[in-house]
Amino acid sequence: MPVEITWWGHATCTVEDANIRVLTDPLFARRLAHLRRRRGALPPPGAWRADLALVSHLHADHLHLPSLSRLAPGTRVLVPRGAPRAVPGLRRLRHLRLTEMAPGDVTGVGALAVRAVSARHDGRRLPVGPHRSPALGYVVEGEARTYFAGDTGLFETMAKEVGPVDVALLPVGGWGPFLGDGHLDAGRAAEALALLGPRSAVPVHYGTYWPIGMDAVRPHEFHTPGEEFARLAAERAPGVSVHRLAHGESVRPEVSR
Repeated sequence: MPVEITWWGHATCTVEDANIRVLTDPLFARRLAHLRRRRGALPPPGAWRADLALVSHLHADHLHLPSLSRLAPGTRVLVPRGAPRAVPGLRRLRHLRLTEMAPGDVTGVGALAVRAVSARHDGRRLPVGPHRSPALGYVVEGEARTYFAGDTGLFETMAKEVGPVDVALLPVGGWGPFLGDGHLDAGRAAEALALLGPRSAVPVHYGTYWPIGMDAVRPHEFHTPGEEFARLAAERAPGVSVHRLAHGESVRPEVSR
């Protein structure tokens, strides 16, 4: 079966490879604290189905306990090393099989090998959590090699650590009117694409959640990052096919093998 990627919104995707369903940073909430889902219907219950879930870091819009609680008993969940200690609620999700990961660690699930890689992001549990867990990206290798970046800024060793990949799921925006350090905007994501050189890319982490009451504050930061990323990618990495998905839309990207 060809590799298929579905974007549910924000950083949540399903990557289906080698008959294994991998769910990234599950977030199935209409509202999260001061954030409201502004675009795209909530993912249907079918989106909760996964053999494996990847959690990139401890921020509540990436490690969302109510969403993780919806996963079926026995689902394997990869989390950054130290996450169960930093987020006690994780330990109460006893129906899940947690595996703690650090950069360089590899976990096998069926025919897939999942390798954790570094990310440049303040991934602690906010607002006051200590730095106990690394922010991670993941490379999922089966019939394709798919890089899920989580949240990250550009860093010098990105291409070396990630290695050759067929598909890159890259954040291109955020959930507020300003992006701080440790994030990719559309321009920096296009630079990352030029460094990584995948065959295909899917922009994520934009155009889904926005702070309540801030509709008029820099609205282009909500609406345009995906389109801007596609435009800049065509200039800086013209050999990469960019698939700008609507919420709930799927693609079977071309892979090299």
